[in-house]
Amino acid sequence: MTIRLPGADGRLRTYEPRTEPLAIAPAGEPLASRTVFSAAHVVADPRADVSPDSAAAVDWDATLAFRRHLWSHGLGVAEAMDTAQRGMGLDWAGAAELVRRSSAEARAVGGRIACGVGTDQLTGPATLHEVRAAYEEQLTLVEESGAQAILMASRALAATAAGPEDYLDVYGHLLRQAADPVILHWLGPMFDPALEGYWGSDDLDAATEVFLQVIAAHPDKVDGVKVSLLDARREVELRRRLPDGVRCYTGDDFNYPELIAGDERGFSHALLGIFDPLGPLAAHAVRVLDTGDAKGFRELLDPTVELSRHLFQPPTRFYKTGVVLLAWLAGHQEHFAMVGGLQSARSLPHLARAYELADGLGLFSSPERAETRMKTLLALYGVTS
Repeated sequence: MTIRLPGADGRLRTYEPRTEPLAIAPAGEPLASRTVFSAAHVVADPRADVSPDSAAAVDWDATLAFRRHLWSHGLGVAEAMDTAQRGMGLDWAGAAELVRRSSAEARAVGGRIACGVGTDQLTGPATLHEVRAAYEEQLTLVEESGAQAILMASRALAATAAGPEDYLDVYGHLLRQAADPVILHWLGPMFDPALEGYWGSDDLDAATEVFLQVIAAHPDKVDGVKVSLLDARREVELRRRLPDGVRCYTGDDFNYPELIAGDERGFSHALLGIFDPLGPLAAHAVRVLDTGDAKGFRELLDPTVELSRHLFQPPTRFYKTGVVLLAWLAGHQEHFAMVGGLQSARSLPHLARAYELADGLGLFSSPERAETRMKTLLALYGVTS
């Protein structure tokens, strides 16, 4: 069987799908040498009568089933993050419900979960006091749900802060009142343009110094930092300066194999959106790393980077479209619809290449189903074999 796929030049090319997927059975037990979170997407309810600017309609059964899939392979779930379209279709009310439901599910199955804490209930200009109060509201909900808190970067704080001292004040206040150590999340403007100049400076070196000041003032309240700047050198330099006991969770979807493998001076743990579609393969690779086989780990994960770089190409914030496409093709959901209608955010050639790369890696448990669904999508765009 073959399938005709459109390329970036608009021309059709013939692709022969693979016939055998990777056979990776759920292992269950947690990973040993690295702490690994998959930032999981939400499954939209395609039957709901909603529009892109209305409240999100979520298919809760399919959404929670996907989290059970990740937990079954020993991965942790990073919930209500940007992969779940937080701030891009999923509002705070929807995120709060997601946190409550996923945390309850995690308790039921023994899965590890950490949830995003932000300020997205604020809808207009805000004072620093209002930003702090919004963070506090979300932190309380996450802690009451029994999940670990991830302090996310705040659009409202970026818009309101006059300089580094405001970040030090807000984050210092939150860390002092946090019940348990949190993960600090630094999301770069390539993922969200509204976060330009975070930590009080457009100069990343200066911003890094402020970030490190926050950690140094409260090392007992920081489990780790999640860095999403797509700059491997900068991440390595940062993790070497972290206080003892504070982990670095890579959020670099371009360079994750080398950062997780590490070097003679350390390594990164992981909190990655690409580990949504790569979940079973990523978990298997880390289990190989658990045995001390760094070479085998790299041999498994290095070939996935081309797919990741494709999904996260600019505009990077639309990587979620490719993630959801692959979930549909893989059979984790029965449709290719997204919260806010973002299934339209990527071109057909982009989606076709995502399918080709994922199929080449053996990510689809049923290559036949993936091919049939891809042909259905192509036909909707008027492309027939």
